[in-house]
Amino acid sequence: MKILGIGNAIVDVLCKVDDNFLRSNSLTKSTMKLVNETEFKNLISLLKIEETISGGSVANSIVGLSQLDNDVGFIGKVNKDHLGQQYEDGLKKEKVNFLYSKKDEVISTGTCLILITPDSERTMCTYLGIAGKINEQDVDLNKVKESEIVFLEGYLWDEGEPKKAFDKAINNSNKVAMSLSDLFCVERHKRQFLELVKNKLDIVFANEQEILSLIDSTSFNDVISFSKELDKNVIITRSEKGSVSIKNNEVCECKAEENLKIVDLTGAGDLFAAGYLHGVINKMSVKESLLKGTELSSKIIQKIGARI
Repeated sequence: MKILGIGNAIVDVLCKVDDNFLRSNSLTKSTMKLVNETEFKNLISLLKIEETISGGSVANSIVGLSQLDNDVGFIGKVNKDHLGQQYEDGLKKEKVNFLYSKKDEVISTGTCLILITPDSERTMCTYLGIAGKINEQDVDLNKVKESEIVFLEGYLWDEGEPKKAFDKAINNSNKVAMSLSDLFCVERHKRQFLELVKNKLDIVFANEQEILSLIDSTSFNDVISFSKELDKNVIITRSEKGSVSIKNNEVCECKAEENLKIVDLTGAGDLFAAGYLHGVINKMSVKESLLKGTELSSKIIQKIGARI
């Protein structure tokens, strides 16, 4: 396989809400909040479901890569329940190698409630379920070693069993890419993420908010200086300001596409990463890779959900 994704296997449940719904449920717009099963059931009881999709940040990227005719696989933990089967079927339909054998578990398959407000922003409430219990036994060492790149998500990183799975993948990979995932995620694990970025990762994806938080700065010039010192490939998305790649001390910028009819920002970063990684594994230039990432993210924000 060209790329093996390892991440939270989450069934996405998409719903439209107004800003009052977020306020009345103490939710911060455009962030991801972890909830327990009871909280999840209470929220979903108030909503009308628009669509249900096999999701998760890295899984979205892997599907995007598969749609570009790349040979890719995914490892994520699901239960042998209805949602778990739905999840596996969804990935197989997209020609992704699903490399996890479902087992009967006490905890159910993970679910993410994606709340889309009229301004197209998405706010996520995630019940990780069994997805958050991934461990090193779930990571197939041979599949890691046979892959050109292993792609991980910051959402997956947590102390205990998930960290052991993370470490096993990183320590046995040919090249490792990771997305910082979310501002709250960075703030929760800042010291560990900084260690990963500096010493373990080859390719890093972040948005401007996340990378500024990681280095405790408010200046994008500091981000450029920090990234140049790493001698890695750091790719930063900046919303309407476009995107930037810093690689081998070279800075390459790409403008955002204009005049888009934005419907839903779900999956924008995931599909951007898919486009960029497509460029990497197909020996495209940094500029071409940024353009491909921009193309895919521009397509996805003009429709509901994270599937092109």
